[in-house]
Amino acid sequence: MSTTQDSGAADWLHSHDYDDGNPTAERRTRLLMWLTLATMVLEIAAGWWFNSMALLADGWHMSSHALALGLAAGAYALARREASDPRYAFGTWKIEVLAGFASAVLLLAVAALMVVGSFERLLDPRPIHYVEAMAVAVLGLLVNLGSAWLLDGDHGHSHAHAHGHAHHHDLNLRSAQLHVLTDAVTSVLAIAALGAGWWLGWAWMDPAMGLVGAVLVALWSKGLIRDTARVLLDREMDHPVVAEIREVVEVNGTRITDLHVWRVGRERFACAISLVAPPGLSAAEVHRRLAMHEEIVHATIELQ
Repeated sequence: MSTTQDSGAADWLHSHDYDDGNPTAERRTRLLMWLTLATMVLEIAAGWWFNSMALLADGWHMSSHALALGLAAGAYALARREASDPRYAFGTWKIEVLAGFASAVLLLAVAALMVVGSFERLLDPRPIHYVEAMAVAVLGLLVNLGSAWLLDGDHGHSHAHAHGHAHHHDLNLRSAQLHVLTDAVTSVLAIAALGAGWWLGWAWMDPAMGLVGAVLVALWSKGLIRDTARVLLDREMDHPVVAEIREVVEVNGTRITDLHVWRVGRERFACAISLVAPPGLSAAEVHRRLAMHEEIVHATIELQ
């Protein structure tokens, strides 16, 4: 029996790993955190003063997003600062994933609070200052749309496709974008509810839209929890890269008896393979076969 590992992978994990970071997203999430905090204070104060549950829900919803954006920016900074620390066996990327998971859980808590507040207003309706509340809701929507545009970040540059691909796999950035998106939707719902109450006299629409917003927030957060939890729990054995490993290794009589694959970066994977090999097969040859898949950056091979 012989065991070997890809020594070059260690260099990638500790020197190249944070090349896959997202410094632009870090700066933008920090800026948006302060902008969101300012808008949150305005919306909560206006919702309380003008007696609008939809506006209050949007404001409190925005407070969770200010915290989530702070988590996202902090995760980027911590992952960057700790990137060279050898105690992180496979780099610091999962710090960002953990922040995304925390943000998604926070979204579920906000949805629950929105449900409670909306039911309270349905059972105990109060007069609403529609015009003033709508003006603040429109301002909140404009802030959210500007934030979404800023977080998207590509804005038509020639390298947009590459950046878009990176954003797709950046679960920390995705969590920030999801918070901004849900803010925009709740702002739209608040405007619709206030408009219906003002023009049609449907005061019940205000808390009803709070309930609709809560359902949307819960549904969106569910997907983010699923994707981040999959990474944190190393549930990757249904990923296409597993089949690709088997395809390139199990040739010429080589048979894999045990295989473990886990993610160590955005579309970067490590694996541990035990295999029954024909005479003359070396671990170096197995590494050569795996090298055609650049997403595999670390491999431990056991030959039997």
